[in-house]
Amino acid sequence: MQKPLLGYATSDKGWENMSKVTVDLIFKDPNVKHKLRLFKQSDIESMMLFEKNGKPYLKCFASDIERPAKPEEIVRQLFIKKLMTEYGYPKERIGVEKEVWFGSGVHEKAADIIVYQKDMEHPYIIVEAKKPNRADGIQQLKSYCNAEGSPIGVWTNGEALVILHREEPNIFSQLSSIPSVDQSLIDVIKEPWTIDKLAQENKLAKERLSLKSVILDLENLVLANAGVDAFDEVFKLIYAKLFDEWAAKNLRDRNRRIYFRIYGESPLELYQKINGLFNQANEKWRGVFRPLDKIELSPSHLYTCISFLQDIKLFNANLQIIDEAFEYLVTQVAKGSKGQYFTPRYVIDMCVKMFNPKEPEYVIDPAAGSCGFTVHTFFWIWGEDSISAPTREQAEYASTMVYGIDFDDRAVKIAKALNLIAGDGKQNVYKLNSLDPKSWNEEGKAALRTFLTRFPDDQELDKDNQENFRYFGFDILMTNPPFAGDIREKQILKNYDLAQKNGKQSQRMSRDVLFIERCIDFLKSGGRMAIVLPQGRFNNIMDEYVREYIMEKARILAVVSLGDNTFRPHAGTKTSVLFLQKWDDKLCPKKEDYPIFLAISEKSGKASSGEYVFKKNELGEPEIDKHGHLIVEHDLDKIAENFIEFAKKEELSFWKT
Repeated sequence: MQKPLLGYATSDKGWENMSKVTVDLIFKDPNVKHKLRLFKQSDIESMMLFEKNGKPYLKCFASDIERPAKPEEIVRQLFIKKLMTEYGYPKERIGVEKEVWFGSGVHEKAADIIVYQKDMEHPYIIVEAKKPNRADGIQQLKSYCNAEGSPIGVWTNGEALVILHREEPNIFSQLSSIPSVDQSLIDVIKEPWTIDKLAQENKLAKERLSLKSVILDLENLVLANAGVDAFDEVFKLIYAKLFDEWAAKNLRDRNRRIYFRIYGESPLELYQKINGLFNQANEKWRGVFRPLDKIELSPSHLYTCISFLQDIKLFNANLQIIDEAFEYLVTQVAKGSKGQYFTPRYVIDMCVKMFNPKEPEYVIDPAAGSCGFTVHTFFWIWGEDSISAPTREQAEYASTMVYGIDFDDRAVKIAKALNLIAGDGKQNVYKLNSLDPKSWNEEGKAALRTFLTRFPDDQELDKDNQENFRYFGFDILMTNPPFAGDIREKQILKNYDLAQKNGKQSQRMSRDVLFIERCIDFLKSGGRMAIVLPQGRFNNIMDEYVREYIMEKARILAVVSLGDNTFRPHAGTKTSVLFLQKWDDKLCPKKEDYPIFLAISEKSGKASSGEYVFKKNELGEPEIDKHGHLIVEHDLDKIAENFIEFAKKEELSFWKT
């Protein structure tokens, strides 16, 4: 007689007490890569393990064969149960460990699960559950579907779920769900979706996915062989999708169908529909793409891309999910050669919270990247933590009070888009070299001229400033400037005090050092600044002159040491954020001795691999916020709260109660 197993006791050497082994216990092992999040707790609890040859076993739901209760087998059995109970497939149509025959005429591997057509001969659904890695599992699944001619393929590791529709050999699109036993494939494809249904079924929330993982799927299936610029084409699709979601939410018709979706159209018909959405987005949010730009993906490649993006909701995002995807797409050649990377949103949030921007204050980021600092300033002013349809007053603030500058084409394109969408109107993002204002174009000069400091008592200095754009009057500056590379151009170096040593001009200067001086010059008296810098600037003996320059110009408010992994995988440079306030007789009277807030972050939010580390609940599952997004595990919110207490105690001007 089989002996049932209950309880909780294992060791890395084997099963110590067979009377205490359960499904939950097996999956508590941190080395187990499969998960159980896709399955109902009642189904998990219904699985009875029993002892056989000193090991845990289970009985297959489809075949009644006894199998070792390994993690991948438990996931397979739970998925079989799901197929039977949720989708209605009888166990007679479900095959387990069925040989897959390839073109060589011999079988090489066995499919984990096959659901047969009603004729019981031809595969209808093939499920791959053994390979827990997403890319490996999808590749294996595609080979099975091509070999057997199955129209539907499913990969799962118990946590994520990918459902592929094989339309032609080697051409796959993604389905939103598996057809139930009484549904046809076209029933699933043609089901109408509204914005409410999209929010309810949002794959990013339901499966705890990041947009980056979706882009990786697209790259593996489409983009690598599409012959197009992956960044530009994905950007166009995200732009069109954001517009579709915006229109569905803001055109006062909750039953409006989502159009960024496949409803059974041909690839050409779908291309025309999605390109039309892109054109509408380009008309609504002008200034990012050229008027005649269009989607360059072929209709067949576009078809697959839409299938992977259609089940995710991007609007009302805190932008971290969009940033992560773009950071992956923007190559190291484009960004990394200058040592500049997207700043994690939680670092941005810390800076904004600590500086407490007010509505009358003008804000700038002179190395804006994707404009995270400026967009999150919108959120702070509006009292919201996500993109939404702004009021008229909010849109007015976004279009007049916040500015961004960057020299990288792609960064400017992203920044313009996010500022337009968040502010729902004009954007103030300009492609300029902040360190070389003499090279600025007329558009940039015209936009920023009004912020130039005037010197009524020194006409020569005033004229020089009007011509050379050196001193400005911004209230707040927050930035993460590029670190890598030296500036060697003499015509640039001659404009910087830090490049003049002992009466001589330096032959070269570190880019970030020049940014320190440039950023201080962007501020009015009493203005405040947060800047990410290499840790060495705070303690290297050779940089003492830089620190003296800073202290002469401003009060150091705080230094926050960021975690080692903050900017991985692209850079492992140890960094800190410097917070300062420019001396001013009223807002920040000059002192020789004053306290400085110091903090060290012990939770960087990332692993050494550069992947984000997410908060988990008591069941070990990733937690999500009210928008359905994964929550990064970091301690910068606490540091910001401690600084606010410090600022109020010190009666700093921007935190006076």
